[in-house]
Amino acid sequence: MHIIITDAWLARSRALYLSGYKLVAAGALASVALMLGAMAVYHGLFLEGVRQGWPGFTSVGRMVHESEARTQEVFMRENLDAMARKLGEMQARMVQLESLGERVAGLAGLSPAEFRQGPGAGGALVGGRELSVEELMAAMEQLDEIGGSRVDLLTVIESRLFDQKMQRRMIPTEKPVVGGDVGSSFGFRIDPITGRSALHTGLDFPADVGTPILAAAGGVVVVQEYHSAYGNMVEIDHGNDLITRYAHASQVFVKKGDIVKRGQKIAAVGSTGRSTGPHLHFEVWVSGVPQDPQRFLAAGDSVATARVTTRR
Repeated sequence: MHIIITDAWLARSRALYLSGYKLVAAGALASVALMLGAMAVYHGLFLEGVRQGWPGFTSVGRMVHESEARTQEVFMRENLDAMARKLGEMQARMVQLESLGERVAGLAGLSPAEFRQGPGAGGALVGGRELSVEELMAAMEQLDEIGGSRVDLLTVIESRLFDQKMQRRMIPTEKPVVGGDVGSSFGFRIDPITGRSALHTGLDFPADVGTPILAAAGGVVVVQEYHSAYGNMVEIDHGNDLITRYAHASQVFVKKGDIVKRGQKIAAVGSTGRSTGPHLHFEVWVSGVPQDPQRFLAAGDSVATARVTTRR
């Protein structure tokens, strides 16, 4: 673009050449200048007219203010409605959590009523009148309090279930010889060595020499020695005055003071001590009194069967 500027007084002219880049820059500068000018007029004239109460300016300012207020109100209401719907969903989830907590509390041996904290909430947010900010904040605070109490109760349930799990692990229900059938059972029998009637204080599991002997439950090894009658013997303390004894072993893989887990290999079948052939002699003692180990092992078989049925 060529622009020619002529000065009549000096009788001369001057030519300017503007490229496309310069035209774009000039247009941008003109737009910025126009915007700045409009802002200056608005702040310098319009706002001053509204503040001073000039005729015509007050009504225009009121219209602008009302329009901005309506826009803000619509924006806030949309956000409040969204928050109310979300809060309703959270309250519905809390009701589901309460129902689940009651069932789990029953499994833990607790009263389901202890987990119930009054009637479920949530219906007020579905339909009905619109909530105010104060009502919404109050509902959120109430939901926070209920959530905190649920967390506390679930912590108690978790602790109770953990205790029950540990107690089950400490009860000798694991068969000490895998696949082994019981030979001599608990009770009076004819002693194979003396031929007289005598109390057999455990179960015998005939097996080949070297067959693994497993801990019937978790506990602490309190005895690991050679006994004239029991041969190589291991005793495990499971707490609550409950002890299991494993006798006639050919080898022992644990020592006194070791902590063993349920099903851990602690020895191998043998025929040491007072024995007529390779087998494991297994005893269960409660408070110093020998018990029939078959009652404990039968309980373990029932639990295993229930697990298989549940999985199917």
